[in-house]
Amino acid sequence: MKIKLLAIGKTDNKQLIQLIDEYKNRLKHYIKFELEIIQDIKNVKNLSEIQQKEKEGELILSKLQSTDQLVLLDDKGKHFTSIEFSQYLQKKMNSGLKQLVLVIGGPYGFSEAVYQKSQGKISLSKMTFSHQMIRLFVVEQLYRGFTILKNEPYHHE
Repeated sequence: MKIKLLAIGKTDNKQLIQLIDEYKNRLKHYIKFELEIIQDIKNVKNLSEIQQKEKEGELILSKLQSTDQLVLLDDKGKHFTSIEFSQYLQKKMNSGLKQLVLVIGGPYGFSEAVYQKSQGKISLSKMTFSHQMIRLFVVEQLYRGFTILKNEPYHHE
């Protein structure tokens, strides 16, 4: 299985980029992982929230293969402990899935078309975080999940 993380807009904080890169590097020992950045929509001041979500949604959907499983990182999604998340990853791998695509949406969330195409939603917290920080949290939790599955000493209960 391969995991792809799609995110809208670039990260401009150098420290966050370094940390994300560190966990991406660690992850490659466990699974094929790709972080793909979708460029910010230009001239958003001329667009309503709905129009912006629809344009971002078109870009997100254009990045998918027919065999991909799309899971949204959404505040209304399922909550997991780190151990439960590792078990979720194991089930996905056991299912024979080719690629799991996790998506961090834009500032207003996802379009209706993206919600309809998705096969699940995961929430990392009831709190709101910047989209740039969420990237780090997702990559770290993926790494944590795989260390749990391998019984490695990174995670402590």
